[in-house]
Amino acid sequence: MRKYLLVILLVFIGGKIQAQSRKHIASFAQVKHYFNPALTSLEGTQLKTFYRDQWTGFEDAPRTLFFSGEFDLADVGAWSRSKRPGVLQEERPDPYLGAKDALGVSLLHDSFGPYRENQLFLSYSRQVYLSQKLTLRAGTAVTYNNIFLDYLQLTLDQSNDPELQNLIQADNNEINKIDVNVGVALAGENFYVGYALQDAAQGKLTSNENYFMNTFPMQHIVQAGYRQGFSEQFGLVVNGIYRYDAKLKETVEGQVKGVFQNTFWAGAGYRYNLAYIFTAGFRLKQLRLNYSYESVAQDARRLNANSNEIALTYNLVPVPFKNIGKKLVLW
Repeated sequence: MRKYLLVILLVFIGGKIQAQSRKHIASFAQVKHYFNPALTSLEGTQLKTFYRDQWTGFEDAPRTLFFSGEFDLADVGAWSRSKRPGVLQEERPDPYLGAKDALGVSLLHDSFGPYRENQLFLSYSRQVYLSQKLTLRAGTAVTYNNIFLDYLQLTLDQSNDPELQNLIQADNNEINKIDVNVGVALAGENFYVGYALQDAAQGKLTSNENYFMNTFPMQHIVQAGYRQGFSEQFGLVVNGIYRYDAKLKETVEGQVKGVFQNTFWAGAGYRYNLAYIFTAGFRLKQLRLNYSYESVAQDARRLNANSNEIALTYNLVPVPFKNIGKKLVLW
């Protein structure tokens, strides 16, 4: 099984493009909980989805579909007692700091040629108030990965490659993995900063311990965001993410966008040595649509292919957008 993954990396990735095997999400600020479970329901009770078409124009290029639900347990409690959703938010010193307790479920489907992966994340977060405007959050997620490779579709420079022949003889083209993500974060009305570990058990919760120990390294993730309203009309939002593991090393990405009346926004970002990102979107009542376009840069230019991503967010519990002055409620 260890050789199995090496074939995937050598055939599809290779050289400096290896970092592209890491799942990149241009709208990472909208799905913070995917990277850090402590940020589950930071923005309240929401449904989220995105579709990513990476390396447009390549046959069987990477494509990702994501769906998630984040549920503030105060809202769930209100629903269960047939009260107006969100009434328990008044129990918090600041309702814009998200849930005291929250649950999340996330589904991700990723395809790349003969490679398919399905992920299921079940996350929980809890926060405590350090002051009226500052909270400490902690969270954990149980993750399940199903990975499938149709190795008969692989094309190698040497058709009789012994590594490929061993895979065919083993007839084992599907693996399953259970793991754990953990994270902590500090959050205020206009900022958040968090640290998380993905695949903290490094596959050791599965039966194939030796294989998974070397295939799924623990990933370190740091996320941060800051937003500032300069007037009732205009504000600025900055988000960043840093990711590191022993195999793919580090990836750094940052984005900045201007927001007009909490309704329209546009911005740009940069993923170090890999892509320039341009993003724009709008809000229609409680529904938000965001589009991102990526143009390859530096180490990824040999691919000569760009990417598109569309993300949707819907607030199940209405968020106030009127009569809030300079306050920004978008990330």
